[in-house]
Amino acid sequence: MTLPTAFHPCTSALTKQFIDYHGYWLATHYEGWGARAEYLACRERVAMMDLSALRKFEVAGPDAERLLQYALTRNVRRLSIGEVVYSAMCQETGGMLDDGTLFRMGEQTFRWICGDPASGQWLRDLAARQGYRVTVRDSTHQLHNIALQGPKSREVLAPLIWNARTQPEVETLGWFRFMIGRLSGPDGIPLMVSRTGYTGELGYEVWCHPKGAPAVWEAIWAAGEPHGIAPLGLDALDMLRIEAGLIFAGHEFCPQTSPYEAGIGFTVPMKSKEDDFVGRAALQRETPESRHRVMGLKMHSSELVSHGDLVYHGRYPVGVVTSATQSPLLDRSIAMCR
Repeated sequence: MTLPTAFHPCTSALTKQFIDYHGYWLATHYEGWGARAEYLACRERVAMMDLSALRKFEVAGPDAERLLQYALTRNVRRLSIGEVVYSAMCQETGGMLDDGTLFRMGEQTFRWICGDPASGQWLRDLAARQGYRVTVRDSTHQLHNIALQGPKSREVLAPLIWNARTQPEVETLGWFRFMIGRLSGPDGIPLMVSRTGYTGELGYEVWCHPKGAPAVWEAIWAAGEPHGIAPLGLDALDMLRIEAGLIFAGHEFCPQTSPYEAGIGFTVPMKSKEDDFVGRAALQRETPESRHRVMGLKMHSSELVSHGDLVYHGRYPVGVVTSATQSPLLDRSIAMCR
């Protein structure tokens, strides 16, 4: 059955507009705000969103690095402790099974954050096939998270997070880095804060155990009220990520789409990554001339465009719309297409 996230007591007080998203209830929009107002809050001030439906997997053991080096397209060996990298996960044909962010927690411990619940089983199957000494544990139910996004997000979050001297401060936290801290002091709720997001804005994600989730939401919300904080639903998030050109499963990629055709060829370092990885041979056989490309479209009107619409050059179709929205920033329809 569909589960409420640990932040549901807070979000359900603001809206009743929820949908099932990978087994959890997430808000589409918030009553009294609406998608456009939530979008504008993120672009101009700060907005907060429950993203606990993301899947989290703890990968640990002597061969954890070897497994992830083999399973992901990125060069995991170059990842330092405290660093995050965005990567694709492919099957042998080169088609994308998932995308996500990899956190290096220690020398032999990693955290893979992704969208597909099957990613964990895929990692276990690869480990068994290769004989790697590693465990892959699903920690989704023990680690829930919110995203705080927008130009004011650092001003809101930094005063709330206490950090030990061995950890970086939120104010100086680099892009695609994370830190371990506590809420409001050394005895507060344990947290992980990463400078990551899915909006194209300055932003952070805050990760905590479900028991502390309501208190985390309330503290950040209270700190954000002087800055005009707003809740953020899935409808507004879609507008933000399309403007930023960020891809989404089932739209820009699927198991029949390679990272190159999904527009994230930068995640495949063929020259600098010497180790073999799943899908490498198939990706090497691809020729640039044979690939489709993901591109952005800007319409000269506000006419609605939909996922699946064909793109024509004259009388003949040359592509298909993968994602589309109306951009309040540009005051026109925009789309991503292949």
